[in-house]
Amino acid sequence: MTASDTPKGDRIAKVIARAGVASRRDVERMIEEGRVSVNGKVIERAALNVTDKDMIEVDGKALATPDAARLWLYHKPTGLVTTDRDEKGRQTIYDSLPEDMPRVMSVGRLDLNSEGLLLLTNDGGIKRKLELPSTGWLRKYRVRVNGRPTDETFEPLRKGIEVEGQRFQPMTVSIDRQQGANCWLTVGLREGKNREIRRAMHDVGMVVNRLIRVSYGPFQLGQLKQGEVEEIRRRVLRDQLGLEEEEKTGTAKRAVRRNRKDVPTSKPGARPKVKPKGRSSTPEKRGKPLTRKDKDRDTNKASRPKRR
Repeated sequence: MTASDTPKGDRIAKVIARAGVASRRDVERMIEEGRVSVNGKVIERAALNVTDKDMIEVDGKALATPDAARLWLYHKPTGLVTTDRDEKGRQTIYDSLPEDMPRVMSVGRLDLNSEGLLLLTNDGGIKRKLELPSTGWLRKYRVRVNGRPTDETFEPLRKGIEVEGQRFQPMTVSIDRQQGANCWLTVGLREGKNREIRRAMHDVGMVVNRLIRVSYGPFQLGQLKQGEVEEIRRRVLRDQLGLEEEEKTGTAKRAVRRNRKDVPTSKPGARPKVKPKGRSSTPEKRGKPLTRKDKDRDTNKASRPKRR
């Protein structure tokens, strides 16, 4: 297939995910369920490219124009499920978020008994990018285990282990302090399989009784209190994720206007204004050797008191 044969636009699942409706995987499931239509016709597969001219509807409602990509830090408490709906009727993280927040999706998950940093975004593309193992961002956790482990206890985890047929990549594990019958650890990993740390610790004879995520790549939990939400500045978001500046936000344009007053401007094609060349005030600047008279004049000038 040549470039001219390639359909224009983007895959419909990507477009809907970017509008913040759901993750790309969930959108594909919605399409299979017959909940998405394009130009009045229900589609059955996600292998479809769409453009701005196409009318997309999800559950009978027109797809809204995507907002600018945003990212929030959220300190998840224990006892909340990281999901939209829970079949057991348990409280979810969305029940505790501020009412004025737009619809957001979680980047990865923290299980019911885990706490700490959870990233939230309104953009399905960002969610997918941050969750991919290829992104390679280090996630750090403060982990409390019951027992008195030694450094050798965690050597298998540093090399990578297989638990119940599932391979876990090497982790970084360091002992922070022993506190009574418990021991505090700092654990780092670059992928987040389901209950990975708890299962890996159980495999080496340790039981986790507290788990706190303290960072996700460059984003830190810091002093954020449980249940609090803090938005990442868009400039930081662009820098950290390598996103292109979104002109529709006006950020780049405002910056240009603000700095333009410091730069002299001229009409297109006009020659730049420069100071006209003339006779220099001293023989030395004109490229001629100094005479004795010139030297005496400069000496007297330097010793003359300055006027106040």
